[in-house]
Amino acid sequence: MTNKAPLHANPSKNRTPRHRAREFALQGLYQWLLNNEDVGAIEAHIREAHGFDKADAAHFDALLYGAIKDVESLRAGLSPLIDRSIKELSPVEHAALLIGAYELQNHIEIPYKVVINEAVELTKSFGGIDGHKYVNGVLDKFALRTREVEVQSSRKS
Repeated sequence: MTNKAPLHANPSKNRTPRHRAREFALQGLYQWLLNNEDVGAIEAHIREAHGFDKADAAHFDALLYGAIKDVESLRAGLSPLIDRSIKELSPVEHAALLIGAYELQNHIEIPYKVVINEAVELTKSFGGIDGHKYVNGVLDKFALRTREVEVQSSRKS
């Protein structure tokens, strides 16, 4: 049996190219977390997947390579916000948190609520029953640390 992520998610007609990029990045990170495979091999495998042509390839690259490159600092930022060790997270939750944290830190053009919602949706599609609630709570705290002005401004309105 292989530890490759399934190359599809729950069907949805309204998935944007950027959402699709996040789905594929989640799958790539899942594979990397379980097998520690070379990121280039993972990327090549995913680019061959059905539907990849409808994804935002540049955003996929940014998420996959960026999250892996910054994994130690992302984990360091997430660790104080979680109630268990990183190793105890499910691979889907772990990957969704890495994507969300990476976007919150590096893509300030994307509103923090969008980043969190997208990570929650990924976890709903690929993860366990209540994993999305956990991801939502952790990323909400992470957003407050990384985008305090944006979060506080949003809460006042």
